[in-house]
Amino acid sequence: MIELVTLGMLMQGRMSGYDIKKITEQTIGIFYKMSYGSLYPALKRLVEENYVTEEETNDSKNKKLYAVTEKGQRHFIEWLREPLKANKREYMVKIFFYDYLDEETRLRNIGDYQRQIARQLEQMNAVQAVVSKELEQLEHKESYYYRVSTMHYGLNFFHMENEWLKQIMNKKEF
Repeated sequence: MIELVTLGMLMQGRMSGYDIKKITEQTIGIFYKMSYGSLYPALKRLVEENYVTEEETNDSKNKKLYAVTEKGQRHFIEWLREPLKANKREYMVKIFFYDYLDEETRLRNIGDYQRQIARQLEQMNAVQAVVSKELEQLEHKESYYYRVSTMHYGLNFFHMENEWLKQIMNKKEF
């Protein structure tokens, strides 16, 4: 998956590994986590497969810039064309079995997770504010429709999940 996400980010243009991770965090980071420890080996594999080119900058930071090749673009588009699959969320499986846990552990774990979701919502709201301002200045907003709609989905999803976690912590009836 990391290779495909990396290719998707590089579809926007040449970037360093740092840029790829930063943009991933700012855009789909709420759904997908990437570490430098997994990114750089993935970039190496992508270069070896000729999906990506690597260019030394020879500047003071001696960083490398990566760009997607035509072969990489084709591979990425082929993946995009595959049917969508539902995401499996391990935490849902765990919560399903929480009747077997003691009340203190249940409430602690659900509360901790709910606070994580609340922080993610704050981050998503901040990103949405920035994106909204940037979109106002763009001539062709429609070119960003699916990216923005995914962000809105994330906001709606995490609002719903946050409310659900609050309900189950208080054992409210559905």
